[in-house]
Amino acid sequence: MHEAADGPLARIRLPGGAISADRLRELADCATDLGSGVIELTSRANVQVRGLRSPAAFAERIAAAGLLPSAAHERVRNIVASPLGGRGPDGLLDTQPVVEALDRALCARPRLAGLPGRFLFAVDDGTGDMRGLGADVTFVPVTAAGRVSRGRLLLAGSDAGLTVPVDSAVQHLIAAAAAFLDERERGLADSDRAAWRIGELKDGPARIAARLGTESGLDLLPAAAAQESQDPGAPVRESRDIVPDASARESRDVVQVGPVLHAGRVGQRNGRVALEAVVPLGRLTAAQAHAIAHEAVPVRFTPWRTVVLLDLSSAAADRAARVLEAAGLVTDPASPWVGVSACTGRPGCAKSLADVQEDARRWVATLDGPPATPVHWAGCERRCGLPRGQVVQMVATADGYTTDGLAVGGHQERQQ
Repeated sequence: MHEAADGPLARIRLPGGAISADRLRELADCATDLGSGVIELTSRANVQVRGLRSPAAFAERIAAAGLLPSAAHERVRNIVASPLGGRGPDGLLDTQPVVEALDRALCARPRLAGLPGRFLFAVDDGTGDMRGLGADVTFVPVTAAGRVSRGRLLLAGSDAGLTVPVDSAVQHLIAAAAAFLDERERGLADSDRAAWRIGELKDGPARIAARLGTESGLDLLPAAAAQESQDPGAPVRESRDIVPDASARESRDVVQVGPVLHAGRVGQRNGRVALEAVVPLGRLTAAQAHAIAHEAVPVRFTPWRTVVLLDLSSAAADRAARVLEAAGLVTDPASPWVGVSACTGRPGCAKSLADVQEDARRWVATLDGPPATPVHWAGCERRCGLPRGQVVQMVATADGYTTDGLAVGGHQERQQ
């Protein structure tokens, strides 16, 4: 819970951005019954509800719906994952079992409740869409001889040369988080003890990698191992969370950052269809949430404030697109809404100098198509919710807006 200018605000973590239809309906009903009626999407694929009239009643209903498995760990259950979860053309790994196991392991360790609220885990399915988020710890699967049995562990978005077995990915992600707490407490520099992220530690990635290599007791493989093709005749241990590489590429040790979808359909490798919809300015009404839940398929919210419906038939995808568009969501990749984001602004944020949501809407109405570069509207110099990557930043001042031009965005989750 947080206090905002428009009243109490609750943020609910959704590991991997995943939410069932039943839970989405309950979340929408809670927002209507006890809050502003709007569900806001955050840059970590979490959600938040503003203007709560009874925070205690809201928390009770959210817990009863199964969305609060550990009150002690709620602030640190920050896990993002590739929304297609291995289903897309370049997907290698079904990320959801890994995400669920990671969430359970995180909540089972009392010490990890002490992680800073900005610490972020990421699980990439092999497309590379999570690599650009700069998470503190990211697992990226790699292939050898057309199979997936290993992956790279990235620290603060950089490749630290750590290769780990897929079956022990969760243990390594947890060990990296514990190593961060160890290094922060050790405090080689004065700033270390105040660090919220691995990247804020002096030489953080190198220190975490060294600690994992000497103290974790886990099965770290030499980085060169992932570059060696396996013997085609040797047995390969598979687990239920591994999706074989159907294209049978012999090696893909270097995983490039994959394209990020914005809106529209994508064919899944199993013949089904995924449909991605932009949620304008990341504000989902209760009616829109119910329209999404009505499809009764797996739902994933994304760090770029869209929603993905998975495992649709072609006919169901067509029908869902019509329903979502009628509800005010955007499934056309040529829409002017693609690539436009904004912070909360007035009246929800006391620090904001403008009603950026309304200003952004008026600006979008003048466009014929998506902006050439993503545009983020911010109510003050804090620039909350700023997406990562190249972003044109419209920043409110006392005299209007300044345009920073093409700037490299950050990854903040502050929304108030």
